[in-house]
Amino acid sequence: MEYFVHSSSYVDDNCAIGRGTKIWHFCHIMSGCEIGEDCNIGQNVVISPNVVLGRNCKIQNNVSVYTGVRCEDDVFLGPSMVFTNVMNPRAAVNRKSEYRETILRRGVSVGANATIVCGHTLGEYCMIGAGSVVTKDVEPYALMAGNPARRIGWVSRNGEKLEFNHEGIAVCPATGEKYQFINQQVQLL
Repeated sequence: MEYFVHSSSYVDDNCAIGRGTKIWHFCHIMSGCEIGEDCNIGQNVVISPNVVLGRNCKIQNNVSVYTGVRCEDDVFLGPSMVFTNVMNPRAAVNRKSEYRETILRRGVSVGANATIVCGHTLGEYCMIGAGSVVTKDVEPYALMAGNPARRIGWVSRNGEKLEFNHEGIAVCPATGEKYQFINQQVQLL
């Protein structure tokens, strides 16, 4: 086997799991999932049917990734963060045909106990603060916080806060990468 599954976890049939992935204690990986290479899935995680996780995704403890969620490469999901997949759930009403797609682009980080309401796209390298509630699409590189989450700044690919000068240029303090603010969007130069 080219990936690791702890003996307390269950992996259903018809799952594609990439080489080097680790699935830790008390997890359930449901049928039809696609999990990329080198992912790390912490304890007590549920991956629902037909979820797609890209390469090098890190899912911390106590996260349920519901049907309709698609994570690109290098996504980080913090401890006990929450996804929804239906806008108006009712126990007595079957709404499985109403699941909404939620897309997390490359490099997204979601903090502990945050909630991502279904049907939205989180732009590449955005960062969602702990406890935030995302109720709309998020721009690439945006730093979001609060309930509902609002943009409070911008971050680099490295997760460092960006400070733009009067010319609309920012430099990541950790990597030296340069970013430009053009037409209300952040772009890596």
